[in-house]
Amino acid sequence: RLFGLKPLDKFFPAREGFRIGGVEQKILTEESIVIDVAEKVSPSVVTVSAETPERRVLEFSPFGGFRSSIQGGEPQDIGSGFIVSSDGLIVTNKHVVSGNATYKVITSDDKEFEVKEINRDPANDIAILKIDASGLSPVELGDSTNLKVGQFVIAIGTALGEFRHTVTTGVISGLGRGIEAGNPLEGFVERLDDVIQTDAAINPGNSGGPLLNSAGQVIGVNVAVASGAENIGFAIPINILNKSLNEFKSTGSFPSKPFLGVQYQMIDKQAAVLNSVPEGAYVTDVVSGSPAESAGVEIDDIITKFDGQELKSD
Repeated sequence: RLFGLKPLDKFFPAREGFRIGGVEQKILTEESIVIDVAEKVSPSVVTVSAETPERRVLEFSPFGGFRSSIQGGEPQDIGSGFIVSSDGLIVTNKHVVSGNATYKVITSDDKEFEVKEINRDPANDIAILKIDASGLSPVELGDSTNLKVGQFVIAIGTALGEFRHTVTTGVISGLGRGIEAGNPLEGFVERLDDVIQTDAAINPGNSGGPLLNSAGQVIGVNVAVASGAENIGFAIPINILNKSLNEFKSTGSFPSKPFLGVQYQMIDKQAAVLNSVPEGAYVTDVVSGSPAESAGVEIDDIITKFDGQELKSD
């Protein structure tokens, strides 16, 4: 207390309005911002559910010998997403909907919609789902160009595939990060560049959900967490989605990406001289059905030039 006066919040509690000169005023606090954003955006955030085919699995126990069990056949919440058009376009991560399953979208009012179409952009780990719906509430997409480290952010999603519409807060901890997302034991690892790092709590199940600024605009798509760490999560900048989404809406597909379809090992100048071969990219494998296979590229070939430009080890 100064000079016996009460603190300002005793007169004007957070989120309550007051009038000065006939004009309605409002005191904003971090709490009021989070509440307002959660109320505004939650109806646009969805849960993605998957139902895998039922299958019988044989298991061995040293105490009971072999036994069989049934896996799959039951729906399971696996990720998050957000509505980008009132007629049923949903954004999520590609890895959320990459399995052999039947997918559904559950809205905030617990209505379930079967996913009719999945369009994947593997290079950016983005997918757009189509459901038969109308009158949905799309999110407002922001701009990730001028994000700043320390900027306040909010995440909404289905944490751990169990707790729907979980709201967490934090700040942008870093920008321009490069990460490898995925699990090599499950057969996929993807390199994602220029992602946003945040300390807002992001857990498995938050994948595909929105990362929001204080205005309730989506500035990123939550994509991964750092294993073995606390409060280190990552999101794909929204401008990457904006570019892909605009292309998708106009053409019905994602922008095409350059794709050759080879695995290779570079032969540097010294190795080339010692082995009497040209310097370049030594092809160790050719992807089946790829442009490289169609063009006649074979294992043991050495690619020396691209469009007239020599390939060097550097």
